[in-house]
Amino acid sequence: MNFGRVFKTAALIIALCATSMLIEVPSASAQTAELPLPPAAKPDPNAPVAAPEDPIINLLDREPEPLFSDTLVPYAPARSAATGVSEGLQQGALYLLAKLTSDSTPLNEGLIWRIYSETTNADGRLQLIATSQGGDAEFRLDPGTYLIHTAYGYAQATNRIVIGKEVQSKMVTLNAGGIKFGASLKDGENIDHEPVSFDVFGMKFDERGERHKIASDVKPGSIVRLSADTYHVVSRYGNVNAVVRADIQVLPGKLTEATILHKAADITLKLVSERGGEAIANTTWSILSPGGDVVVEATGAFPDFILASGEYEALARNNGRTYLHTFQVAPGEDREVEVVTSISELASQQSSAN
Repeated sequence: MNFGRVFKTAALIIALCATSMLIEVPSASAQTAELPLPPAAKPDPNAPVAAPEDPIINLLDREPEPLFSDTLVPYAPARSAATGVSEGLQQGALYLLAKLTSDSTPLNEGLIWRIYSETTNADGRLQLIATSQGGDAEFRLDPGTYLIHTAYGYAQATNRIVIGKEVQSKMVTLNAGGIKFGASLKDGENIDHEPVSFDVFGMKFDERGERHKIASDVKPGSIVRLSADTYHVVSRYGNVNAVVRADIQVLPGKLTEATILHKAADITLKLVSERGGEAIANTTWSILSPGGDVVVEATGAFPDFILASGEYEALARNNGRTYLHTFQVAPGEDREVEVVTSISELASQQSSAN
């Protein structure tokens, strides 16, 4: 006998019986649901109209947040311990904070706040009313209109505000980031300890065809805070012709690490009577480009230059005589270049150079 089939048949009969019992004996809740609903109450014509719900805003379609937002921040005006009443009843209280982007946290250091009157003084300049440094700032101001200047490094924002006798709190969005500068030679060799500097310029040219300089003589490893934009950076290795230019973009709320690759080397010149000999003092030097232009000049026994890679001609003058020597500068290969006074030595050097 197939016991599995018997059990399945018995289970099916029990399930059908249970279903029929549920159908034949409806529950109390089911009976209540079948009763008709009472009529709805008539609306009250004098009832206040409910405010419409705020529509859903697509973040991609949202207008950009202004630099000076009306975002409320926690603030309580200073109170006098003696009287227990707010100070400056005839003045307005202004509490200011700043952040890099709309999504970042408020800055707690590095800010400089300046409050100016909107009208100019006898000299035609805006009058400085108050200043504060650090993070957030609190001011007590007479009722009137003011200009608020916020600086975070070279990132700046200016906003206009009307002050009454109330308490106001404002958040400034700087929309700023930063650049951390570095320099290297071939194979990633770091030269941050060498005489390297950076200048930061704006991208636009003025009527004289010059860019506006924002920051100068920035050292490697330094962080420059800037408004989000693209900047023209000039890096100098030494003080001759090892110069590299690059356009660098600063993103809001981000730190951009910019490492400039220099193709240059440190060259020391010597005027000697024979190879490996002692340097001759009182020598005047001129370094010439392949086109004959003077690159740099110096006087001494061991002039030292950082030169961009390429071909040069060393011109040495000593005791009424002039000596020439052509040499190459390879990236990252610091070396001494000897200029010999011997005719035979000069001839051998010229043949080896060719």
